[in-house]
Amino acid sequence: MNICIIGTGYVGLPSGACFAELGNNVVCVDIDERKINELNNGKITLYEEGLEEIFLRNLENKRLKFTTSIKEGLKNADLILIAVGTPPHPLTKEADLKYIYAAVRDIAKNLDHYAVIATKSTVPVGTGDEIEKILLQENPNAQFDVISLPEFLREGFAVYDFFNPDRIVVGLNSLKPKKVIEELYAPFKNKSQILFVNRRSSETIKYASNAFLAIKIHYINEMADFCEKIGADILEVAKGIGLDNRIGNRFLNPGPGYGG
Repeated sequence: MNICIIGTGYVGLPSGACFAELGNNVVCVDIDERKINELNNGKITLYEEGLEEIFLRNLENKRLKFTTSIKEGLKNADLILIAVGTPPHPLTKEADLKYIYAAVRDIAKNLDHYAVIATKSTVPVGTGDEIEKILLQENPNAQFDVISLPEFLREGFAVYDFFNPDRIVVGLNSLKPKKVIEELYAPFKNKSQILFVNRRSSETIKYASNAFLAIKIHYINEMADFCEKIGADILEVAKGIGLDNRIGNRFLNPGPGYGG
């Protein structure tokens, strides 16, 4: 399969290298010319355990390429993955989608064949609807399907998580792109559950998952304060709580949590 990934950060670069490792032809697009030159010259721009070996192997066998040209990236692409940043807006603190929408407009101007367009970036519910609207405004003749393909990779464990996913969530509003996604994830058929839902449900699953994990971190930190006051050991308490399989032991480590 031919895949175009827009963005080469902590989602785009590991995803690109790992999809190439599965035998796909992957072109990663980024506006940062310096970064693209470094990547094409074999210099990896972020650290993830096990990533450099996969990156170099697939760069050498030409299944993984990097470019600043969106036109080059989209050529013959069956699947286009949007993996650009959605940082908090400096004033409102809401997700700033300007990079997403800029990428969508570039896609619309250069798309000359049917492709599945997937958002891997963390986006508010309804973003897929807006992407669809922009694509049609910019290119009324464009042939595409917009899906939600949220990312659940942990920084530092991205390669492991890619090949050992807890679940693969796919949000789509028509059946046509389902075959593309089933082909893409065929190697994972016996490893994980692929959950097909509608697009807004998929976008909600990502936000709800993040929120629930944040609640667990906040809860265990509140318990740490309580334990300090009454003379209990929070590490022992967390272990005891985590042994309940309804709760689980992940994200029950007291500390700063998100942001590090």
